[in-house]
Amino acid sequence: MPLILRSFPRAIIHIDADAFFASCEQSLRPELKGRPVVTGKERGIAASLSYEAKLLGASRGMTLREIKKLIPDVVILPSDYETYSLLSKRFFDIVRRFTPDVEEYGIDECFADITGLRRPLHMSYTEIAEKIRDTLKDELGFTFSIGLAPTKVLAKIASKWKKPDGLTIISGRRAHEFLGQLTIGAVWGIGPQTSAYLNKQGIDTALQFALKPEDWVRRMLTKPHREIWLELRCVSVYTIDTATKESYQSISKTKTFTPPSNDRGFVLSQLSRNIENACIKARRYHLATNHFFFFLKTQDFRLRGMELHISHKTSSPNEILDCITRSGDALGPFDQVFSGSGLYRATGIVLMGMETDESPQPDLFGQVIEAEIKKRVFESVDRIDKKFGKHTVFIASSFQADHFDQHLGERGDKPLRTTRLLKGETKRRHLSVPLFQEVLN
Repeated sequence: MPLILRSFPRAIIHIDADAFFASCEQSLRPELKGRPVVTGKERGIAASLSYEAKLLGASRGMTLREIKKLIPDVVILPSDYETYSLLSKRFFDIVRRFTPDVEEYGIDECFADITGLRRPLHMSYTEIAEKIRDTLKDELGFTFSIGLAPTKVLAKIASKWKKPDGLTIISGRRAHEFLGQLTIGAVWGIGPQTSAYLNKQGIDTALQFALKPEDWVRRMLTKPHREIWLELRCVSVYTIDTATKESYQSISKTKTFTPPSNDRGFVLSQLSRNIENACIKARRYHLATNHFFFFLKTQDFRLRGMELHISHKTSSPNEILDCITRSGDALGPFDQVFSGSGLYRATGIVLMGMETDESPQPDLFGQVIEAEIKKRVFESVDRIDKKFGKHTVFIASSFQADHFDQHLGERGDKPLRTTRLLKGETKRRHLSVPLFQEVLN
């Protein structure tokens, strides 16, 4: 590795919330702190586990039935994604008090550049990282693990080093000590295939990879892996991306329902609601497509679906649904995929090849003009929903999905945020306030 004259030529931190969804629930309900908590009741599979549950042997992806056998007194809750999103926003806002250079990498993690802030904040880089961690814990009520290093890859490695509530510092001068303990497959950005390839080249640890000469790396690896090699050598390649997401190449929406059903109308209604949600997101970013894939998931987790095209780009759910349900002399695409003899537990839609929604040239048969009229209709729908709440107006085929609970039976419990409304709230329109105990009181 090159001689590092400075411990932090750049100072990058990666902040990772510990067991984020489960921790949110424990923060909102103090009586759950110290108890094994699992979220994902609506799916029947663990989505997030508190560290108390992990220490007792539970793991993500286990069925709730398996977890109950393993931990009889486990607390199993439905996922409350609205609240998790609100607390995620608070998380990022707190970090931005210390530096404007924050990259929201996921709902529960971010990168931040604190280079040059020692003098303005009158703290060392270590003290800044400690202060951010302590502030997050004090204001949100749960713990975060932080990695401080000269590059994003090293910071990501550091945040995973000591969890929960950890602070790991990988300075330029000490990077080799950490990399020597890290398997190559544990490096952020190196997948199983690349890891297996590097193992065949005699590279088992991150340090062995970092010590390879540049000409070997250029000859044997592609650009993304050369960039990781540089980052491991404390050369900052990846910048902090502070830009707000403004476009998508694809948009997907899927939702599970229970009990599983073979009712054609109900399953189609669930698919219709997913199509509506995907199109709402597309219109928010002024995107459209003529290429999409719909699928149905059976009770035994098998997918059956079909890829379809239409003649022009659209963000109208009606047009996409018409394409899926159309029938002539033969069965339409939906009925080719749907089998009344099977049980279905989920539906989904993927809008692919998204492009900016610009007004196309009129066609000979007037289809484009008709599409433009539908586009204006849904612009009006979006304005109504913005004022009164999402899905205030919806297409008729989504009626069953909108008016019946997504999950029945033991999975039908609803998150507290959907059942306890604050003053001024409606079923469809909530204030951006998570229901902490002090709010309820």
